[in-house]
Amino acid sequence: MNLVNKEQVIELISNKMRLIRLEQGYSQDKMAEVIGLSKKTLVQIEKGRTLSGWSNVVTVCALFRDSEILQSILGDEPIEVIETIAHNGVDRPKVKSMGGRVWWKDIKQQGSFRVQQNMISQHYRILDDQNYRWFSTFNMDEAFIRLNELSEEGAK
Repeated sequence: MNLVNKEQVIELISNKMRLIRLEQGYSQDKMAEVIGLSKKTLVQIEKGRTLSGWSNVVTVCALFRDSEILQSILGDEPIEVIETIAHNGVDRPKVKSMGGRVWWKDIKQQGSFRVQQNMISQHYRILDDQNYRWFSTFNMDEAFIRLNELSEEGAK
C-alpha cells in the first residue's frame, strides 16, 4: 500500500460504516445521532452512494477507536492515523501506545527509541522503551531524522 491520504481514509471508512455501526450494535438512527449525521445521509453512505465527510470520519475514529473493523482497515490505533494525516505528522512527546504487538514492525532501534512502521497504513512512529509515542509521520526520512534527534537528546 502507498501512503494513505485523507481521501483514501474517507473512502475506506465510508465503505465500512455499516459494519462499524453493526459492530457497535447501533441502529441507523442511533449511529446517525452519535456521529452527527442525518439518518438519510448515513443510509446514503452505507449504500455507497456518497462518501462521508472528513469531520465525520474523524468523529467515527474518535468515538469508535476500539473498533476491530477500524483497527483492521487503518492498523491498530485509528486516532494516530487520523492525527498523522491531519497534522501531516505528529511530534508531541509521551502518548502511551500498546507497543505495536499486532500492526507494527520495528524498523530501526537507536538508544532507548525505535522506529516502527504500520503494516496497513504504512506510517511511521517513534516509541521509547516504555512504549510511549513521541512522533508519527508518513515520511521515513523524517522519522529517522527525528530518531537521531531523540536519541542524541537522551544521551545527554
